[in-house]
Parts: sequence; C-alpha cells; structure tokens
Amino acid sequence: MKAAKPLVLDGRTGEGGGQLVRLACALAAVTGQAIRITNVRGNRAGAARGGGLKSQHVSSIAWLARATNAQVDGLAVGSRTLEFAPKAPPTALAQRSISIDVESPAASAMLIFQAILPYLLFAGNAAAAAAGKGDGIELEIHGGTNVSFSLSWEYLDQVLLPTLEDQFGIVIKRQLKQRGWSLGPAKKGCVHFQFNPLRPGEKLTSRVPWNKRYTEEDFEMEKIDATILTPTHLHAPLQQALARDLDRLFPNVDVNLVVTEDSGHESRMYVLLVAHSKTGLRWGRDWLYDKKWKTKAPDALAHDMSKKVAGDLHDEIALRGAVDEFLQDQLVVFQALAQGRSSFPRDERGPEDIALGLGGLDIEEEGDEETRMRKDKTHEPFGQGSTHTTTARWVAAEHLPQINWYNKGRVCEGAAIGFD
Repeated sequence: MKAAKPLVLDGRTGEGGGQLVRLACALAAVTGQAIRITNVRGNRAGAARGGGLKSQHVSSIAWLARATNAQVDGLAVGSRTLEFAPKAPPTALAQRSISIDVESPAASAMLIFQAILPYLLFAGNAAAAAAGKGDGIELEIHGGTNVSFSLSWEYLDQVLLPTLEDQFGIVIKRQLKQRGWSLGPAKKGCVHFQFNPLRPGEKLTSRVPWNKRYTEEDFEMEKIDATILTPTHLHAPLQQALARDLDRLFPNVDVNLVVTEDSGHESRMYVLLVAHSKTGLRWGRDWLYDKKWKTKAPDALAHDMSKKVAGDLHDEIALRGAVDEFLQDQLVVFQALAQGRSSFPRDERGPEDIALGLGGLDIEEEGDEETRMRKDKTHEPFGQGSTHTTTARWVAAEHLPQINWYNKGRVCEGAAIGFD
C-alpha cells in the first residue's frame, strides 16, 4: 500500500458535494492512497442539504474503513474535515457476505453501493477460491431506494448496471427486496447484490473500442421503457400523458410500461424513462417529484411530470451522446481504474472525429499525426460534461496521476489497476 502522506482535496472544488467525497474514498480504498478532505460538501449550503458528511457518507466510509483497516478521523455526521488512510488492499478482504444498515431512511442505498463497488470489484480472494469456498460477493444494503438528489433503484437497475455489463463486462445480479423513500413517512428499503470480483491479476477492460464512430443508426430509437411509482389514482392519467408526449416527441417508437407500482403515499411520485437505441445504447431521465402538489388535480400533476421527463429525454438524445448526463459521471471511476482507452462522449462528434483533431481544441497536443490526441490539463475540474463529470475526472486524476485524459475528457487512458 502507498505511503501515509495524504492527498489533500478541497471539498468545495467543482461540484463540491457528496460525489467528491464518495469517489475520493472509493479510490483511496482501492489504491491505498491516504486522503484528507477539507470543507466537506462545502458547496451544499442551506438547511435541506447542508454541508459536512451525511449519514450515507458515514455508513459507506465506515465500512470501507473496517475493510481496509484504515485510520480515520472526522467520520461523523456533519463533519467538515475527513481523514482516511487505508492500510489493507482489496485482495485482503476475506468477507464474502456483507450487510450495511444506515441509520436514516433518507440515506441512499444506491450511493452507498456506488461508494464501495470499486473496492469490491478488486477484492478477488485467491485463498477463498482455492479452499473451495467460492469468490463471489453478496452485498445487502438497508437504506433509501428512492431518495432526493440520488440515483434511484430503477435507474441503477435499468441504466447503470446494464451499461457496466455492456461496457466493462461487470455482471451484477440484483434484487429489490423492499422499497425505501425519503418522501412521506420514513421507510427504509433493502437491496441485494451478487457478483464475482476480478480475479487476482485480472484488470478491468473496456469492451467497446474507444474510437468507435457513432452513426445515425446509433440514435434511432427502438423502444422507450417507462416506470411509474405514484399513488394508484395517478397511474391512468400519467400513462395517458406519457403516451401523448412520447408519441409527439418520438413518433413510431414503442413505449413499454415496465413497472407500475403504488407508492403508498401522496407525496411519493416518481417517473423514469429509458430510451433504447437499435444498436444497444440507452439513456435515462427521471424525476422524483419535488414541487407543490396538494392543490393540483391528478391530470395537472400527470401533465407536469410527463412534460418534464419526456422533454428532458428528448433533449438528451438530441445531443447525440453515447451516454446520458448522469451515466457519464458515474462511469468515470471505471474508466480511471481500467486498462486501455475508453470514451463516453456526449456531443455530436464521436471519439474518432476528436482523435483526428476536429474541433481545434486549445490544449497541449501529444501523439503522432495519425491520432492527434490532445492531452488535458487536470489540475482542476476539466473537460466537457456536467460539473459532476468534470469534478469526477479531477478527483480521479489527483489519485491516479498515471491516467491520461485527452480531448476535453472525451478519451481516458486508464491506470490499469490490478492486484496479484
């Protein structure tokens, strides 16, 4: 493991929220790099979101600390400075059955999963496999599944995990045992995962060529899947509104209602749309309704929700990106840890166009005339994409200086992390 001298990160940088903390601790657990985060979640002002660590951060970091035998300081809800110095590598993890239970029902189980998954992917245990005990990991997390400012179980199940399988060969079986909401009466949910980590010596590798050229066929829609989690009386008007709006924006595209569920409370209203292209790309847009609703009739509520989610999905696909806005930032950590190059662009030019130098990017040029790769400067959040994406790239680059990013973050040459 690395020396104890910590990498210091200012928690106000870029997005300046919980993502920075989760990603920094995840990478520290994998690499053994000690970290010190100041001004934790410093860009999250206000009573609703506040600053400092929240319950979900404490739960995930506490588990990582136990797993890595880390020295930790400042691990408490509300803490604005965190020190995390892991001592044991992922391959030292003997535990194969893991359970994490958060104190607050509003703490997102999905964000905890994101924080510990990179570490668990590298936790291949040769001794356990040799002893015939198996190397598979079972993980159960008790917490919120549909929580404000967090990805939902549905997005993780229908967008993120299928993409990890397609792009990196990460196969994760999953089950929603009980739904948990941050809205309405407090209710804690439960999710279960089962997967095999990388074998000792094995490295994460992108399955899709980094210089794939995207064509119009990649953006021809095959179907749109819809998920509706609302009180029962909203199901029919919302289905009608979605059918109308999607037919207008995506004519002749099949719409499939994959989940319809009574949310159990008037304040719990959630919709997810996932568009699938004919070549296997997918984009998701959702909304956990957070507006005033008590004075609105069901038809008006359905109109608002459908108009926003359908419109957001249409605008996302119009960008001609290989991934949606939220998926792009969630893939950064896997790009950084993998070997070789990977690319998940979100504009009309594909990686091959960019590699040929189209666009006149004003950054340092590196490579021969055939590739014309232009190396990014990584001392601050950089590249195209949301502030979450640009911040994630910066955190990854701070942890792993051997990573090379090119062409405004569109191409990543990963660190090729592996453990013998």
